[in-house]
Amino acid sequence: MFKFLKDKLSNWAKKIAKAEEKREAKKEPEKIEKAKTKIEQKDKEKPVKEEKIKKPEKTIEKRLEEADEKEKQEAEEEKQGFFARLKSKFTKIKISENEFDIYANELEELLLENNVAFEVAEKIISGLKQEIVGKELLKKEIEGEIKDVFKEIIRKILIEPFDVAEKIKEKNQKEKTPYVIVFFGINGTGKTTTIAKVTEFLKKQNLSCVLAAADTFRAASIEQLQKHGERLGVKVIANSYGSDPASVGFDAVAYAKRHYINAVLIDTAGRMHTAKDLLREMEKIVRVTKPDLKVFIGESITGNDAVEQAKSFNWSVGIDGIILTKADIDEKGGTALSVGYVIKKPILYLGTGQEYNAIEPFSKEKFIERLGL
Repeated sequence: MFKFLKDKLSNWAKKIAKAEEKREAKKEPEKIEKAKTKIEQKDKEKPVKEEKIKKPEKTIEKRLEEADEKEKQEAEEEKQGFFARLKSKFTKIKISENEFDIYANELEELLLENNVAFEVAEKIISGLKQEIVGKELLKKEIEGEIKDVFKEIIRKILIEPFDVAEKIKEKNQKEKTPYVIVFFGINGTGKTTTIAKVTEFLKKQNLSCVLAAADTFRAASIEQLQKHGERLGVKVIANSYGSDPASVGFDAVAYAKRHYINAVLIDTAGRMHTAKDLLREMEKIVRVTKPDLKVFIGESITGNDAVEQAKSFNWSVGIDGIILTKADIDEKGGTALSVGYVIKKPILYLGTGQEYNAIEPFSKEKFIERLGL
């Protein structure tokens, strides 16, 4: 998972570290030679100290000899102290703005190649520049420093997800009414199967569910959801094909209220984010069912297409959270890094396979760990 982006980020950090070490190594002999010359010049120009004669019993020659010895000792201590400071300075690297810009172009290209949205790539590069340009970094730690900066930037980019199960329990306890979730997305993203996975996940949290087959447009969609319901042991509310999807959602909510069901999960017809008529139908489902949570389901492997889809759905109905499917075969990782930042909503779950249990709550730290940072 996320193999390509992980490797590219790691290689970039190593490359900039090695390049800066080589650059500093070329300058080091010249700097040391200049420092030596400066010290020698200082030694030549330094006046001989004169000491007041306190005790007449010492000869002038003896006093001059002692003063000369003391001056030599002070000069030697000063020289050693200078070289100690010089050595410390040369074990550190300071990256200039011009040098960073050279590496930044390469970083931007590799981020875009790995499905990172342009505005997110710009955010990463801007954050890196602010943190490492002009900062003294130890040679042996420069790669680690860059990776640590990467971590902090990604933590800020990713939005902290909330616990859906806890949200359901809170509403059940406070209002004594079911928690309603509507799922949206285009055809082919695994939306219906993902709803079944979420149902299984909630069941493990001791939460009861009812499913609403509000996709009355696609052939066999109702039967597909009913099969999932049978396997999971949950009720599916359905009507005939061509019927009003909003009415199916309304009936499911009413059923949940009568039977004290914790959550209602509403499946909707997959629709292209550019189909205005279908988007208006989606808006009606939201008005009628008054959902507590509106979830966009997209494919992790589709990159910027998923980001654009999420933006359109968010503009139409206001998305509250995101589920990304096929994350287990996503070797780039840019979609997961970008989609939440672009629409300012959290990723709630990642789909990681075909089985009902192949879903996991999204974690910032786990994502960063998978990137190898």
